[in-house]
Amino acid sequence: MKLNQTEPPNIKRIGDTIDLARESSVGVNTIRRAEVAENGTSLTAANELAIRRALEAAGVEFIDENGGGPGVRLRKLPQGRQRK
Repeated sequence: MKLNQTEPPNIKRIGDTIDLARESSVGVNTIRRAEVAENGTSLTAANELAIRRALEAAGVEFIDENGGGPGVRLRKLPQGRQRK
């Protein structure tokens, strides 16, 4: 995920697994195992929460299941700002 320079300063940049590991304080190998798991992950609740918080700080919005299933999207920017 790449965000341009017009992003608010409190949004962190996460571009890869190493960035996510650093921002969430979860080990790189733990994240990589979760990425390739086919039937759920073995993440602890604490690690899952840490990863979620890091992604939310980077502008990811988690969407509850509301008929179409759960998902994610990028948080809307204030008017006048654009992503690259």
